Amino acid sequence: MELRIALSDLDYGPEEEEAVMQVIRSRWLTMGAVTQQFENEFAALCGVQFTFGLSNGTDALHLAYLALGIGPGDEVIVPSLTFVATANAALYTGADVRFADVIGPHDLNVSPESIEKQITPRTKAIAVVHYGGYPCRMPEIMEIARRHGLAVVEDAAHAPGASLEGRALGAWGDAGCFSFFSNKNLAVGEGGMVITNRADVAEKMKTLRSHGMTTLTWDRHRGHAHTYDVVALGHNYRIDEIRSALGLAQLHKLAKNNARRKEITARYRAGFQAAGFEGVDLPFMETPGESSCHIMPILLPEDVNRGVFMDTMRQAGIQTSIHYPPIHHFSYHSQRYPGLSLPVTEAVAAREVTLPLYPGLREEDIDYVLSTARAAIAAARQPALT
Repeated sequence: MELRIALSDLDYGPEEEEAVMQVIRSRWLTMGAVTQQFENEFAALCGVQFTFGLSNGTDALHLAYLALGIGPGDEVIVPSLTFVATANAALYTGADVRFADVIGPHDLNVSPESIEKQITPRTKAIAVVHYGGYPCRMPEIMEIARRHGLAVVEDAAHAPGASLEGRALGAWGDAGCFSFFSNKNLAVGEGGMVITNRADVAEKMKTLRSHGMTTLTWDRHRGHAHTYDVVALGHNYRIDEIRSALGLAQLHKLAKNNARRKEITARYRAGFQAAGFEGVDLPFMETPGESSCHIMPILLPEDVNRGVFMDTMRQAGIQTSIHYPPIHHFSYHSQRYPGLSLPVTEAVAAREVTLPLYPGLREEDIDYVLSTARAAIAAARQPALT
């Protein structure tokens, strides 16, 4: 079945093409001046002092954990309702994770109360995920972190341009991590960014990003250094100039595209609140702050077979997805942390379906998704047990 409406799509045009051609004409492809401009403009967007362009969002998380000194013997509290990288990047350091539950069907973000219950003497940090670009309860979480002396890492992969109480998401904690994967609001294919206002953390990030070297190829190219030392066991997490150029072009469209996402989300919600959608829950209806509206999650009625619903949508040419299978249910993680139960996460994850959302979605597309979803829900209802 050919797709009529994809789950996501790029807003790419002449701006991105020209940005890439300028890099090619410059004959400098590795991290350099374009990356520095991208970092500077992203810092201005987030209102932070330090930004580091990276190969992907997983590298951003790993670099944040490393720069905060997380390692063997430590624990990081993470939600289970997120992409697996949030947890895995902490495991890469040799630390363990403790999974926290989410708030509920109305808010799929991590619960501050559940975070506090997971704290042990080994806990070193809290990792929060701004699910769908909707702000976590950062004032409460930061207060928990302050009382227990914990670092806070924000997985803001869904949230460029989002904010809470006038502060950018990603700028609340000790480090904020962004992904620029192809389906993100700011998309370059593979790429990421880590941000911080802590000079000590930034210095470690700068060194660890590029092999632990004291100077980079770009520094030596400009005549700012002749040689280098290696002072730490670093990584090659650098972004390149082509992806930074794409990032700059996308950054200049971000505010407009986020506003369009907000309009589409409002139209979806109005449609679902109409007759014919009884039992469908809509998360984040009353979440404070300014969302980036990255995805459009719904929770199907409990008597609806999700697989049948998604197959019916696909047969009508509409792509859907699931955000997310809980991490603690994956084979690797369930074997490493057996017997773990997160009742709220498990309940909402079993019902969640993500509908198409991207700036180029037309009004008639949204109406088609809504009408098809209504029919798909009816087709997927399971008979009541008698």
